[in-house]
Amino acid sequence: MAEDPTIEELAARAATCTACGLAVGRTQVVFGDGPHTARVVIVGEAPGADEDIQGRPFVGRSGQLLERVLLEEAGLKRHDCYITNVNKCRPPGNRDPEPAEVAACRPWLDAQMRTLRPDVVLTLGNFASRALLQTKEGITRLRGRTYPFGASTLVPTFHPAAALRGSPEAMAGLRADVVRVREVLDS
Repeated sequence: MAEDPTIEELAARAATCTACGLAVGRTQVVFGDGPHTARVVIVGEAPGADEDIQGRPFVGRSGQLLERVLLEEAGLKRHDCYITNVNKCRPPGNRDPEPAEVAACRPWLDAQMRTLRPDVVLTLGNFASRALLQTKEGITRLRGRTYPFGASTLVPTFHPAAALRGSPEAMAGLRADVVRVREVLDS
């Protein structure tokens, strides 16, 4: 029986993926960033322009806010977590990934989860939360509690971009949900 691939081997395989049309317009595949031993995996929607250029998820303003909230509310630094997205390539104009693009990329995310085996999965925003929980419910209804996710616990929360747009509800919810991540880790 073959050994499961490492996260580095998966990233190398994904780097040449052409399973959907997003491969044509990307600068590079943004597979993920962080240690393979991370207890927390953070999942967003798809890379933006900065991420496509740098090859790392959440490097812009949303990532900076996420890092600050993780540290302030859970005592976690970026390098304590593995950060990825549902889709690994940037959709044109930062549009939502289309269903066929999500389906083409989903095996990569599933393989990441099998390889990383996190204690907690923190999903950021509607898109990632709906995709992983396989629901049509919105983030406002989903957040505020935890969900079983394989051997992990899933904590859905608002995307940091919503808080950056000035939503006090999103900022408060993001902070409360990151506290929930710490509580799951400590239990």
